[in-house]
Amino acid sequence: MPFITNDATVFGLLMAVLAFVFYTSSLKSGLWVKFYKIFPPLLMCYLLPSILSTLNIISPEHSNLYQMAKNYLLPASLILMTISVDLKGIINLGTKSIIMFLSGTVGIIIGGPLAILIVSAISPETFNGVGFQEAWRGLATLAGSWIGGGANQAAMLEIYKYDQSLYSGIVAVDIIVANIWMAILLMGIGKTDKIDKWLKADSSAIEDLKIKVQEYQNKISKNPTLTNYIVVLGVAFGIVGLSHFSADNLSSYISSNVADPSTSVMSSKFFWLVLIATTLGVILSFTKAKELEGYGASKLGSVCIYILVATIGMKMDVTKTMDNPGLLVVGLVWMAIHVFIMIVTAKIIRAPFFFLAVGSKANVGGAASAPVIASAFHPSLAPVGVLLAVLGYALGTYGAMLCAYLMSIAS
Repeated sequence: MPFITNDATVFGLLMAVLAFVFYTSSLKSGLWVKFYKIFPPLLMCYLLPSILSTLNIISPEHSNLYQMAKNYLLPASLILMTISVDLKGIINLGTKSIIMFLSGTVGIIIGGPLAILIVSAISPETFNGVGFQEAWRGLATLAGSWIGGGANQAAMLEIYKYDQSLYSGIVAVDIIVANIWMAILLMGIGKTDKIDKWLKADSSAIEDLKIKVQEYQNKISKNPTLTNYIVVLGVAFGIVGLSHFSADNLSSYISSNVADPSTSVMSSKFFWLVLIATTLGVILSFTKAKELEGYGASKLGSVCIYILVATIGMKMDVTKTMDNPGLLVVGLVWMAIHVFIMIVTAKIIRAPFFFLAVGSKANVGGAASAPVIASAFHPSLAPVGVLLAVLGYALGTYGAMLCAYLMSIAS
């Protein structure tokens, strides 16, 4: 049992961590300035809760805060950040974002079987399982998670019937490896200019979009009153409620009309929740609701995102790395192949680091992580992460099934 099990206390602790990071990172002199040049504030918002979890002060297994943040704050942040979205500006970013996303998908599909071949040459006992205990069946669920998300992962578990008594080891590999890569990306964001220079990338379209959004925010910015805040939050959470209602009904209808709903991403409530919330946010960007940005809509959305980041960090416990060291090595090699392919692709097409980071997390992290990474570059770019993550949901099951077939051959 962790030291703290009361969610109210855990939430207070996480908010105190966020306040500490934001306050110290705002200081203009002293050691903190040097510290945050090495460790970006967003990384610390993620890393400090993981340290608390590793020390068993708090535990995601005894908390519902991540589910709260994922189901309530994530859709709210998507709405608040898309209300002022410049859809034309995003379209003008071109095809490089799609190419980088697809290269990430290819990296996961071929990375799985290659990782099995590499690790089996060193540690063949890692793949000694028979029947439903075969390692490739468990790794198939990892492919579902790393191309699409949780819904795709659940679908792979149902399709390949991996022994659920061993499944916790796969989940640990998923969380540890994906979060290590996320931490590296967050550190890279602070060195974006240097990375783009090395990639010989043209990031002018991204910079133009950021400047355009900033100018619009400055133009309509007002001193918000209590009424303004209530209206902004009322619109956001009102749409969250509508999105949940619609997602419940759509997922239930599809589940009752599909032969095996457990294998269909379309029957996932979370898939519809993200899709509907994002769509409604984009629709509102063409109405007078766009003016809510003047009262700090995207800033409130960022608050929701940072709370989500803290709860994601809480899920990272580095002591679990030795639960199944063989499979952990497979996961690390697999991710390294994914990253290598993305870097090579970015170098060839001269894609900015932004597209590499968001394209990767739209695969590996899905809708819970891609907007976080995108908004770390600039809040106006969060919708790019959302749109690519939705594409990941659509491709996740098919890509994971192809990967699973290749891994069964490799095994």
